[in-house]
Amino acid sequence: MRVSSGVSGFDDLVGGGLPAERLYVVCGPPGSGKTTFSAQFIADGAANGDRCLFISMHESRADLERDMAAYDFGFEGALDSGAVTFLDAFSSDGKRFFGMPGDRRDVNSVTNRISSFVESRDIDRVVIDSTMLLRYLLDDEENTTMRVLSALKRTSATTYLISEMTDPSAYADEHFLAHGVVFFHNYMEDDGMRRGLQVVKMRGADVDTDIQELRFTDDGLVVGDDGTVTH
Repeated sequence: MRVSSGVSGFDDLVGGGLPAERLYVVCGPPGSGKTTFSAQFIADGAANGDRCLFISMHESRADLERDMAAYDFGFEGALDSGAVTFLDAFSSDGKRFFGMPGDRRDVNSVTNRISSFVESRDIDRVVIDSTMLLRYLLDDEENTTMRVLSALKRTSATTYLISEMTDPSAYADEHFLAHGVVFFHNYMEDDGMRRGLQVVKMRGADVDTDIQELRFTDDGLVVGDDGTVTH
């Protein structure tokens, strides 16, 4: 079973879509397109009748809606549709769900709470933004983050984990744990800044691992040569 990404040109790189019910790490430097890529994944899920969960540890719902309002892929409509549960980790609901740094939290309780939420609501797609603040919130002295990700990996959801990784050769634990790793590149050429996308790892799929052109358009991110650049 395959899951569409909602990003034009990407599914062709991974054999027609992402293998479903797996964990994927979406990584790269700031401003490279990771959150937009993930928002398109959620909007596509809502449009196809999937139940989705977006856990944000960087931005409120209102801020993310404003950021995505420049595009036509319908993120705001997805959030309003009832198909998407948006959880701001620093909101009152988020604090009740995760607790706050310094609180004494039972690792099994946090892990079970997240996986049970996904399973009990039949969530099909999950985005967690990001590993950096997940570790901050969950206090990683007992490797809580990896236990949470391992639990998510065993659910029936297809999960994106956003990682602020800047070196594609410097792997972290979550990259080995994940079924797939997608890396976003920012690089300079003579005519200015360029962006690229690279599928570094994808279990269960024949993939093109070369760096592909990545552009921002009115329809969101586009991989390859289709679309008109507007951002």
